[in-house]
Amino acid sequence: MQFLAQIIVDRLERPIGQVDPHGTHVMAIFMCQNDPGMCDEWSPTAGGNRALLFPADTLQAMPAPEADSDEGVLRLGAVNAVSLVSLPSADYFGAREEWGIRSGNSLRDVLGQLGGRPDWLQDDETPSCPDCTRPMNLVAQFEEGPDHATAMNFGGCGTAFAFACGLCTRAAFLWQC
Repeated sequence: MQFLAQIIVDRLERPIGQVDPHGTHVMAIFMCQNDPGMCDEWSPTAGGNRALLFPADTLQAMPAPEADSDEGVLRLGAVNAVSLVSLPSADYFGAREEWGIRSGNSLRDVLGQLGGRPDWLQDDETPSCPDCTRPMNLVAQFEEGPDHATAMNFGGCGTAFAFACGLCTRAAFLWQC
């Protein structure tokens, strides 16, 4: 499984009156890259992808890997960092276009949204929690990215969706193209 993203989830949506004892969580998202397109990684339940939730207070930072002994340089490969821009648009694709017009940047530079409602490319595929069977809440929606070296593979110009159940602290990940 290839690591795709890590998201800090400040508060999982829970039923009114219930408090999450752990507070902040970290969602880690992975997708099969063994034979891209052949692992059913678009499905939230087929096993070709995985989203996991961890209570943030139980995690520890890992030490940096050893530097290359020949050159003494630590190489991380291609990585991306993002900045958060908030727009008042009612839907994700509308906000994405508004950002492109305002900033003068390519829409491919938008990497997604945090929370809100999913803007599906096909039919609504909101997963149900495997424990309580309630529909899960959107944590993030992802675009593939602007650079081939760092792009995630969601079937070529696809969009991915990460969900969580705050009641059961379960997560799911899927994509559409």
